[in-house]
Amino acid sequence: MEPFETFTALAALMNRVNVDTDQVIPKQFLISVERGNMGKNLFYDWRYLDGGDYRPNPEFELNLPRYQGAQVLVAGDNFGCGSSREHAPWALGDYGFKTIVSSSFADIFYNNSIKNGLLPAVVSPEDLRKMMAEIEGNEGLRITADLEARTLTASTGLSVPFQIPAHARDSLLKGLDDIGATMEFKSKIEEFEAKSKKAFPWLG
Repeated sequence: MEPFETFTALAALMNRVNVDTDQVIPKQFLISVERGNMGKNLFYDWRYLDGGDYRPNPEFELNLPRYQGAQVLVAGDNFGCGSSREHAPWALGDYGFKTIVSSSFADIFYNNSIKNGLLPAVVSPEDLRKMMAEIEGNEGLRITADLEARTLTASTGLSVPFQIPAHARDSLLKGLDDIGATMEFKSKIEEFEAKSKKAFPWLG
């Protein structure tokens, strides 16, 4: 996992509440356990017209010309609710998103995002409304996500704080998933194992 660095990117608006993981990545695409090539199926049922031939739905938010290339997604409350599929942050990351902004996230989705290098930035409902209004009223608006300072700053000047637990922030800044975090204690683990072998040699 790559360390999360401050970046500035185009922001897209998805003014919908309770966006569940079955919409983020529908169940028929869960047969793969590889993270690559998930982005094309992100929001499949909303993003494409019926027919299974990937014809873009011109009314879907992310298909609008103004949002092409967006890496920050600003969405409504309770993003990522529903089932616990880790494919959801895989698909969002593979599409190109680095940060999802909302006033709340489902717990499992939130934790899965952190473990996959995707920043779920929690802002207050009032600040979310402000950020949404800035995007809607200013085509091409860009947002700077500063994890160190815990701020989101729009190219119009609006800056809002976001919440993130200290351990999650640390993991993203260092680029550590669960295995990487465990390996930070490698010397202590090896020391414990060496002592255990001496004390209990019959355990092998």
